[in-house]
Amino acid sequence: MTTRTRPCAATTSFLLLLLLSSAAVSLAKTAGSRESKQGQQAGASVYVVMVKAPAQGVNYKAYQMRILATALGSEEKAKQALIYSYKAAASGFAAKLTPAQVAALKKHPDVLQALPDVKYTLQDNNHLN
Repeated sequence: MTTRTRPCAATTSFLLLLLLSSAAVSLAKTAGSRESKQGQQAGASVYVVMVKAPAQGVNYKAYQMRILATALGSEEKAKQALIYSYKAAASGFAAKLTPAQVAALKKHPDVLQALPDVKYTLQDNNHLN
């Protein structure tokens, strides 16, 4: 008889963040030509930013754009930096930001965390046999 266990909340959260990061990497690659045309600042990297969920009835994209625009100084800069908005499994967005912009963003009261996007690869264990 086998026993099944449910993954703990931390594992589920980690896997969700991993999935969101992978999506952001894919979108960042696709948006590469757009970003070069927009003249992104040197030293910018993709970050996954988790924010508090907006109040019911509030447009989530406008809410996230206001948060990003507050940190970057204008809505135009926010539109250029934004790569993807998350709303189904988590509330947040992926954006190309400089370290100074991330520091400003982390000061916003609705920002829960801002993590650099990391590409993870899976390995199989066949090389161990």
